[in-house]
Amino acid sequence: MSDRSAAQVRLQALAVQRGLTESAVLKRLVIGVVGMAPASDARVLAVEPIAPRARVYVRLRPGDHALLRARAARRGLASATYVSMLIRAHLRGVSPLPDRELAELRSAAGALGAVGRNLNQIARVAHQTGRVEGLTTADVRAMLAAFEELRAHFKELIEANIASWETDDAKASR
Repeated sequence: MSDRSAAQVRLQALAVQRGLTESAVLKRLVIGVVGMAPASDARVLAVEPIAPRARVYVRLRPGDHALLRARAARRGLASATYVSMLIRAHLRGVSPLPDRELAELRSAAGALGAVGRNLNQIARVAHQTGRVEGLTTADVRAMLAAFEELRAHFKELIEANIASWETDDAKASR
């Protein structure tokens, strides 16, 4: 093994040990030798690497903790999972939905589709015969349009939720 290869192996081992890239290790070494870090890089150098599953500990007031447990229980979630979802939603600007709520939304979207099909059949009869008891053609068309908009909104919400909870690893494996 040449000297250069041994140096590369040591650099790689040091980078892995510190949780940094090889470039970041070299940058720190150069700055350490030169003795001056540019003002813009001083803050970056002080940041510690983040573990893949980093933990955050939070102190809650007793009343707040009780509220948290109650809300998490209503959603069928552990308190920590519920808090994690809330934080992720806040940081990423997404609306998280637990699996159970997502299933309910899917079911509602399907039911709206069925109602929309029934309304479409009523509208077809109204158009062919010129009347439907108790409803005008305009009423039926307005209801059909409202249901279709609501169904489309549900579908968009479901797709946005699914996309927001996919991990970077899942996206990369596609």
